[in-house]
Amino acid sequence: MIELAYKVLGFLLTLGVLVVFHELGHYLVARWCGVRVLRFSVGFGRVVAARRFGRDGTEWALSAIPLGGYVKFADEREGDVAPADVARAFNRQSVWKRIAIVAAGPVANLLLAMLLFAGTYMVGVPGQRAVLAEAPPGTAAAAAGIRAGDLVVAVDGEPVRSWQDLRWRLTKAQGHETVVLAVEPTGPRAGDPPVTRLLDIGALRAADWEGNALGTLGLRADLGPPLIAELVPGKPGERSGLKVGDRIVAVDRAVVHSPGDVAMATNAKPGVPVVFRVERGGDVDEVTVTPEAVDQAGRIVGIAGLRLKVDPATAERLALTVRYGPLEALAQGARKTWELSVFTLRMLGRIFVGEASLKNISGPLTMADFAGQSAQAGTLVFVGYLALISISLGVLNLLPVPLLDGGHLLYYFAEVLKGSPVSDRAFEVGQRIGMAMLAVLMALALFNDVSRLF
Repeated sequence: MIELAYKVLGFLLTLGVLVVFHELGHYLVARWCGVRVLRFSVGFGRVVAARRFGRDGTEWALSAIPLGGYVKFADEREGDVAPADVARAFNRQSVWKRIAIVAAGPVANLLLAMLLFAGTYMVGVPGQRAVLAEAPPGTAAAAAGIRAGDLVVAVDGEPVRSWQDLRWRLTKAQGHETVVLAVEPTGPRAGDPPVTRLLDIGALRAADWEGNALGTLGLRADLGPPLIAELVPGKPGERSGLKVGDRIVAVDRAVVHSPGDVAMATNAKPGVPVVFRVERGGDVDEVTVTPEAVDQAGRIVGIAGLRLKVDPATAERLALTVRYGPLEALAQGARKTWELSVFTLRMLGRIFVGEASLKNISGPLTMADFAGQSAQAGTLVFVGYLALISISLGVLNLLPVPLLDGGHLLYYFAEVLKGSPVSDRAFEVGQRIGMAMLAVLMALALFNDVSRLF
């Protein structure tokens, strides 16, 4: 029940903030251009509550369907305009003013994302140093010569300060054949000169990128042998004799470097006995566990029933906080917003040409789920999620699709080129095409949402 409340509240807060900023962009630039604003609505459909404020008596409204919003201008194409307001009607403005007013909504979303990212950078974003474990044989990382203790400091010349940075830099490199990792040796090899490793990523498929791409490449965090934090009652781990506090050093003689290594080893052997080598009270013991076979989304995996944690001393050694001063935080926020905007466009392009899965398209149910999860994870995570969704909203609204802001901009730029507005017929056909495209997109998004849930 609490989780559902987080999802609902997180979803409403996300939509509310993003819609208000988007429409404020339109509203403020319209006022600056001298256009009469009749209504500012959060939500669509029937007006639930409204009050009038300001010199123009603009109606500020809350409407019944909370999936967007709109700003209504005085416009002779949409109804009668009082004689005193004719000069202030939207349709009477120059094409450049109309372009500025329409573009202001998406730009406001991108500006909001930049400010949110800047805020998190000033507060400080907790992270983990990108120290790698020994690469598993046969992986791209092993072929590149990755060694235990390598600290990744750059990918293709772009700096890497944390494990999160490393994941993002590699995600951006989708479609490339190789990337260059700059690494500095740590641990027993500390003091050795920095080196570069050529990592082959060309063999990764779309499904790999959608899953654990770094694990597939053989890039694993070196978190040290994990500790057992909890044993699920009645599950194989408890029945086999494992104890809370045991340090797992190897599974089937393969040394493990993180909780993820243990999970990967047990998931791969449903119903098959697995030998855990554990340290307990200064002694080393071997315990045989037979992971329970469980169906997860059509795939049978092995579950041992363990909840693991990183050794606190190791976690403290690898932990860092990425923090900047105000001006540098703004610069980093702008850079992050730009990179994510470009990445969003690239992903849309890859989906359009069939190089990326249509499953990447999500709708309101997935949005609500992620909003709830991020809200439960803490303020910084939720603010970062808000920034990501704000970028998505800004970029999608700039696409040249009729009914979206980008579609209106397309008409106005056509007007600039031909010297006169597009015909009513062209406008009407465009609106119908845009409505059909958005209906198909929404249906696909809802289908993906329901598929993820069930």
